[in-house]
Amino acid sequence: MKDDLQMNNMEETRTPSYLSAVLHNKCPRCRRGDLFKSRHAYDFRKNSFMQMHDHCPVCGQPTEIEVGFYYGTSYVSYGLGVALAVAVFVAWKVLFGISFMDNSIFWYLGTMIAIIILLQPVFMRLARTLWLSCYVKYNPDWRTEKPEHYERLNDDLKNAW
Repeated sequence: MKDDLQMNNMEETRTPSYLSAVLHNKCPRCRRGDLFKSRHAYDFRKNSFMQMHDHCPVCGQPTEIEVGFYYGTSYVSYGLGVALAVAVFVAWKVLFGISFMDNSIFWYLGTMIAIIILLQPVFMRLARTLWLSCYVKYNPDWRTEKPEHYERLNDDLKNAW
């Protein structure tokens, strides 16, 4: 019983890594709170897969720093898609070879289009998490320090995209 209590305390004080926090869509300030209301990227009910909390449920960090803050995530999502396409191209070339003579290039393109379409919800969420983590850094004292207050917010324009 005592060992279980010590293990729980160790888990609570252990800081999740940056990579783990980003891949699990956690708040960049505390690395514990969920950024999105739905935990699954493919939860398409009521378009909830992209709805974010207004503030981190754990540390209170605002998730929208200013109006139009997430417009830049399109560049991040594009970069993730290009990186995946290049990685799949290299793997395809090594495993199957690429040639116009046997139409393998068209098989690659068809496969890549399907993969990109299927992974788009994951890329969109990951891009938002990466974008927010560029502007909000981890704070080891997040329990005692309040998050920054952002003045450039307009509730009338929130989620007006």
